[in-house]
Amino acid sequence: MGIDPGLTRCGLGVVDGVPGRPPTLVAVGVTRTPPTLETARRLVQLEESVEAWVREHRPDAVAVERVFAQHNVATVMGTAQAAGIAMLVAARHGLPVALHTPSEVKASITGSGRAGKEQVGAMVTRILRLTAAPKPADAADALALAICHIWRGGATARVEAAVEAAALQSARQRRAHLQARTAQTTQARTSPTRQFRGAP
Repeated sequence: MGIDPGLTRCGLGVVDGVPGRPPTLVAVGVTRTPPTLETARRLVQLEESVEAWVREHRPDAVAVERVFAQHNVATVMGTAQAAGIAMLVAARHGLPVALHTPSEVKASITGSGRAGKEQVGAMVTRILRLTAAPKPADAADALALAICHIWRGGATARVEAAVEAAALQSARQRRAHLQARTAQTTQARTSPTRQFRGAP
């Protein structure tokens, strides 16, 4: 499940797929909250919407766009708050959360980290074999996040699994070495002491 966080518009997209196979669209949409409402109540509405999506679609993982600095501080704050809500809901359901920067998503989907929204929308349409690009752009961005996570997540998971396996093997070797040293020390302490005496 990909989430393009935003307080006014929050893109939500669910994609089914595994690395090496074309992904398919499950659902896409946008949650809107009125700017005239106080921020706390807007966050409640957003939380209820994300919660409903997670309960309905039961994703295996949630990918959220990593918030980056912008000139408009108010926009950054709203985006960060929305991202926090998305991560909170995912954590509540025990789902792994991945954060991907916009440039990572663009590079994964289009091959260029500087691609525009139209390019991203066009590639999402082609990858998912849709008849038209999802609108608004927040919806396409959410799907792009989900696709990016599927494609990048497979490689990341393999690397993490290899690192974990190596760490376990190293821990076993240290434990075996420690046990061997302990056994040697114990044997040295319990073995009878031989005394050599000279001839009378």
